[in-house]
Amino acid sequence: MKTFRMFKVRKAACWTAAALLGAAAGLAGVAAPVAAAAPKFHLEEATITQIQGAILDKRLTATELVTLYLKRIKAYNGTCVKEPQGILGPIETIPHAGQINALSTLNLRPAARKKWGFDDRKARSMTDKTDSDPKMPDALEVAAQEDAYFAKTGKLVGPLHGVVMAIKDQYDTFDMRTTSGADAAYANDRPPADSVFVERLRGAGAIILAKSNLGEYASAVPRSSFGGTFCNPYDTERIPRGSSSGSGSSVGANLVTCAIAEETGSSIRGPASAASAVGISGTEELVPRKGMMETGINTRVGPICRTVEDAARILDVIAGYDPRDELTAFSVGRMPKQPYESFTHETRLDGLRIGVVREYMNKKLFTKADEQTIDIVGKAVDDLRGLGATIVDPGPEGDLFTPCFRKYIAQDDNKLFTKRFPELFPLDKDGKPATDHIAKLLDLKMDPSQVPDKVTLRDFGQAQAEGQSKYMLDLYLRERGDANIKSNADLITKSNFHQDPHFPDRKKGRENLEKAQEYSMAERMLRRFSVQQMVLQCMAEQKLDALVYPTSNLPPTKLGAPAGPSVNGRSSVWSFLGQQGFPVVTVPAGFTSEVYDLIRDPSAPETPASAFGTGGGGGGERTEGDNHTRLVGPIAAKLPVGMDIVARPFDEPLLLKIASAYTGATKQRIPPPDFGPVPGEP
Repeated sequence: MKTFRMFKVRKAACWTAAALLGAAAGLAGVAAPVAAAAPKFHLEEATITQIQGAILDKRLTATELVTLYLKRIKAYNGTCVKEPQGILGPIETIPHAGQINALSTLNLRPAARKKWGFDDRKARSMTDKTDSDPKMPDALEVAAQEDAYFAKTGKLVGPLHGVVMAIKDQYDTFDMRTTSGADAAYANDRPPADSVFVERLRGAGAIILAKSNLGEYASAVPRSSFGGTFCNPYDTERIPRGSSSGSGSSVGANLVTCAIAEETGSSIRGPASAASAVGISGTEELVPRKGMMETGINTRVGPICRTVEDAARILDVIAGYDPRDELTAFSVGRMPKQPYESFTHETRLDGLRIGVVREYMNKKLFTKADEQTIDIVGKAVDDLRGLGATIVDPGPEGDLFTPCFRKYIAQDDNKLFTKRFPELFPLDKDGKPATDHIAKLLDLKMDPSQVPDKVTLRDFGQAQAEGQSKYMLDLYLRERGDANIKSNADLITKSNFHQDPHFPDRKKGRENLEKAQEYSMAERMLRRFSVQQMVLQCMAEQKLDALVYPTSNLPPTKLGAPAGPSVNGRSSVWSFLGQQGFPVVTVPAGFTSEVYDLIRDPSAPETPASAFGTGGGGGGERTEGDNHTRLVGPIAAKLPVGMDIVARPFDEPLLLKIASAYTGATKQRIPPPDFGPVPGEP
């Protein structure tokens, strides 16, 4: 059993950088100042600075803070849909449910959990009923330890003292069950150790209050077999976007201070944008991923908070090299000399050149459902210009990168390029080149006008990573060492799965994964390198510092809505640049006033199977009836819209400057109106 060492700060936790944060944050080693007419503490929308300021001047204790969040969780974290056949069966939506089911497991010992009235499903462990190990203090016990330390020393234990957090259930926590949302029969549902970044959070003083619900096994499906269906706090009949849905919604509804999410495609930025929050999906190699299910070349760890500054404070603690994740070796020598938080106080953007990725904002290429979001982000671009940035905009129907891509794509994408255009690069019956492919690639390099039109950011798709998911999941399970669940094959036969015709079958997902027999990253790594090369070159040619575009053109869809066909490369959330390792921050850009919803209609024209991608509506994957759909609307709906900001790898400081200047000037975040203060909340 792991020994819990409260307040021990690991060197890898960026403690030196974090300790340089301003005195306003009240960091470790800072004695409590003489308070001068301090304002009353308010829990709703409370920031880390406000929380720690209240603790330092003795208006608040960590225990009181955890208690306040538990009151909100008790009030708002219940079941948000009708389940006539139980948690695994079909669901029915509830308008204004007043619940979101964002947190699946609470870090409370049995006595505390029962005292609060939380049911057994929220227990820290299903396999350890007594849960009495003194080396596994719960959130209230950790808070009491922090209070005792502060009472004795007048100092905070670390840079995240009193910061109450939720962790996506895809990540290991040694004191709470970890199953990636699955209802799987582990012999011990607790893993033997924390994820690396969870160690760092605890060492910095963060109080881990809960595991957040997620799309099972990090899918885009807005439910899990263990945790159930989850809902958007701005409209409980709609998705909170996946797969890190619980992380985003728990922050958006003020159930926790911040949360940790995971992104393979868009699962930090998507849930953050749907919650009118800030999500940082950093450079791929920045934060260690050791201790998570299904690690991949695209998976990234990142914070979701309500402000840029708070997200940066979390990033300060979790970022940096750790030998347990060899990918983070790329970060050595590339970390900023100042803490990330220090870059979050900008008010002007003079001297910066920001490119508008119109490839994602051309109304003629998409549908009515896209248009209002495009307009909202267009207004955000104007706001950036008003803050002093030089905006490089190819125009409403232009492309920022395509003219440049045409010069380099044949050479840089080479083998993948020839596979995309078999009419130019034919193969014989044995799959060998029927013509000289090299000569044709040279022709295209010398005369880019011959390059086919389908070379925009929208057209690449995701290159294959054959066997990666199976290899990484089975590696995780071998290292975890559970006596009953030892492989993906065991997860298929020793789990319960939800069954609902309007949501994709997660068991089939496990079975499809099991079919892989070969592990090859060749195509995905080639695509990653070629895209990074081209984007960096095209940014350099246009002297661009950063890029912006909508996090998603589509507002959050109805729960169980059909997965629509990909429209000119647009599925549900724009994910391509992030998947190639570029750092991305999403910030609140405003709210819709109306939406268009996709519904199933048997009388609608049939959509051919070839038109479907992997993204789309409420489930993210195609289900029965999705081939006959139509748009309905406009429908009045006030839903959050997010804007992505992208920079070069390891240029998070620049992203934070832009994000903080923009959010500080526009103040677009509005908390969900159905989830206001509970009775007695300060």
